[in-house]
Amino acid sequence: MTSTEASSKVERAYHLIRRRILDGSYTPGYRLVLSTLAKELGVSTVPVREAVRRLEAESLVEVVRNVGAAVRGLDPAEYRWTAETLAIVESAATGLAAEHLDAAALGEAHRLNAAMREGLADLDPMRHSRLNQQFHHVLIATCPNPHLLELVHREWARMATLRATVFSFVPDRARESVDEHDTLLALIERHAPPADIEAMVRRHREHTVRAVLNSQEGRG
Repeated sequence: MTSTEASSKVERAYHLIRRRILDGSYTPGYRLVLSTLAKELGVSTVPVREAVRRLEAESLVEVVRNVGAAVRGLDPAEYRWTAETLAIVESAATGLAAEHLDAAALGEAHRLNAAMREGLADLDPMRHSRLNQQFHHVLIATCPNPHLLELVHREWARMATLRATVFSFVPDRARESVDEHDTLLALIERHAPPADIEAMVRRHREHTVRAVLNSQEGRG
């Protein structure tokens, strides 16, 4: 086997496991059985083990001696730090972007929020999370400060490595979040001061942080 072939097998295993962790198929505590994954991929356990090492380095997997590998749970401290940072930079970007949003962008934001509301009765946390991120992306897209946008995208990426969706932890938060989106859109549409819009986004993010951290305390 060439080094290229070996690398390709590791990449396949890595992307398969990582995708399943991030989309919620593999939940916190899920045991990663190397032989089962190897059989599914049609490879030996060697590339699967290497893929797991990479995922361990990304803090997505925890490997315990004589026990094996399992999907890591949410780290409350890391989640808090990332979410608090995101609340600051995303609220600032939304406040700056608001005056530049046109009717088409606002229409798309309303469409996305309506889709989230329609899905509340039979909540799919991953779908809701994807729509939620698209909604917030629309609202910051016109921010004139590229450095601020870069910070927002960096924190979104960091949050994704922590957990693909918080709504699997706090499904009841989904309805509140959609209602807060309506309030935020109303502020933007009536041309509220940027500081008011920024404050609303901060509260919106902070409500989610509190809900998630409270849920984790309950697990303890």
